Formats: sequence, C-alpha cells, structure tokens
Amino acid sequence: MFFRCLTVFLPCLLIGCGTSSEFGRVPEFSEVQGGAEQRAMLDPGLPISVEGQRRVDRASLWSGAQGSLLGDRRAIKRGDIMTVVIEINDKAEISNSSSRARQGSETLGVPQLFGIPQRIDRRLPDGASMAEAVSIGSNSSSSGEGDVSRSEKLALRVAATVVSVLPNGVLSIEGRQEVRVNFEMRELLVTGFVRPEDISRRNEITYDKIAAARVSYGGRGQITDMQQPRVGQQVLDAILPF
Repeated sequence: MFFRCLTVFLPCLLIGCGTSSEFGRVPEFSEVQGGAEQRAMLDPGLPISVEGQRRVDRASLWSGAQGSLLGDRRAIKRGDIMTVVIEINDKAEISNSSSRARQGSETLGVPQLFGIPQRIDRRLPDGASMAEAVSIGSNSSSSGEGDVSRSEKLALRVAATVVSVLPNGVLSIEGRQEVRVNFEMRELLVTGFVRPEDISRRNEITYDKIAAARVSYGGRGQITDMQQPRVGQQVLDAILPF
C-alpha cells in the first residue's frame, strides 16, 4: 500500500518542484537559425531591376537604389530591417453613478356594503373599524457607484524584419529581441502589418501605425517562475468552491 501511494504522489511532487524548464541553469536563447526572419533575408524574392540596370545604378551617385548616396533606405522588400518604436503611455478613468427612488401607497375602504361593515364593527374590539379595510404602502430606493482607473507606460525599441510583402504592397513584419541578465530572460516580440508610406525617413515606425499589432513583453527564468503559483495551488483554486 505504501508503494502504491508513493507511485501516485511522487510524479505529482516532481511536477510541482520542476515547473521551470530552466531548473538549476540559465534560460536558453531561442533558436535564430531557421526562423522567419532568417528565411526572409536568405530569400529576398524577385529583384526589382534587371542586371544591366543594376550595374548602371552602382556606377552612379544619383541612383535611386537603396545603397546610393541619395537612395531611399527605408525597408521596402522582403528581408529588409526597420526599427519599431513602442511608446505606450495610456491612462483611462471611468466613473459611473446611478440612483433610483420610488414611493407608492394604496388604500382600500368599504364603508358601505349592504350594512355589512357596520355589523362587523360591532364585533370588533374598540378602535377597530372596517372604514379602511386594507392599506398598503411601499418605499424602495437603490444607488450604485463604479470607478475604473488604468495606467500603462512602456518605452521600447526593437528591430523588425520584413518577412513578406502582400499583393497590395503592405509589409508583414516580425521582430524578436531577447536579453539575458543572470538567470532571467527578458523577451520582446512584435508582429503586424505596415504601409511603406508610414515608415519615416529614419526607417522607423511607431507601434500605433502597425495594423494587427501584436506586442509581447515579458520574461522567463527563476524570478518569473517564483512569481507563479505552484501546480497544486492552481488545481485547488480551480476545484475548490470557496
């Protein structure tokens, strides 16, 4: 019986103790080789100009190519890199207040009903009468208040790669950044769609001009793992009714 209980609780104990994939070692960086950004750089797509025109552009200082002196160095094709500027400073406050009051009264009297109330009054105790047989009154009121306050502030910069160009010319970008400090890994992920005309001359774009923007900022490691509740606690929180 002892060994049966041990075989049941030992795996649970191991799972609860080893929730972190970096248990006892530093977090590993994500694999760069074979990612979407590297594939976009290795396979930039079809050339914009023919080979003869490309040779002429290389020999001219006034060429419109990206590598020329006066060329447009903004990201325009698959494999190009741009800078995404994330500056979020949002603040929202919502306050609601409501009140309601209602008052009503009803009185029913039968002073004359074939002389029946008078005969009943004779048998009633002193002070009782059928003049007002039924009297109903009601009074109700309700009030409610609600406040919501939210503030977010984030300032980041990350390099993103054009992974594809849609048929309408919109650029699909993806950027990932990882910084490891001691046993903690900080991760930043940005994806979305960008119009080429929204990219500045400095080859930068702000996050509010990225359609379907997905910004993920977090971390993993020993500190992050310690902030998470244990597996047993999560199970109890899910099944306990109180």
